[in-house]
Amino acid sequence: QVQLVESGGGLVQAGGSLRLSCAASGRTFSLYAMGWFRQAPGKEREFVAGINRSGGRTNIADSVKGRFTISRDNTKNTVSLQMNGLKPEDTAVYYCAGDRSPSIGVPTTAADMYDYWGQGTQVTVSS
Repeated sequence: QVQLVESGGGLVQAGGSLRLSCAASGRTFSLYAMGWFRQAPGKEREFVAGINRSGGRTNIADSVKGRFTISRDNTKNTVSLQMNGLKPEDTAVYYCAGDRSPSIGVPTTAADMYDYWGQGTQVTVSS
């Protein structure tokens, strides 16, 4: 079992930056691919970024490509999402998630393939 706790959300003006972090419990963090998803009010949860177990392969949604970067530190059991050039449409609750499948390829974008979820952190971008 893995518990995930997000932090780093907040209110920022358009064009600003935030760095989200997700801390994982347990000793098997390096066995999980990790992803970030977001959900805006009235919308479905959408994939934002993913990173494989080693950190060597990432997958970034087109809507945030060039602005967001995902990284992980397996020695600290953390995964981070650096968000630059934020836009009002980035406003959402952001969730980190863990995928325990043995794949070492590009992380999946499908939310139902992730096994563990954090409680979410709110990101609000004002115009």
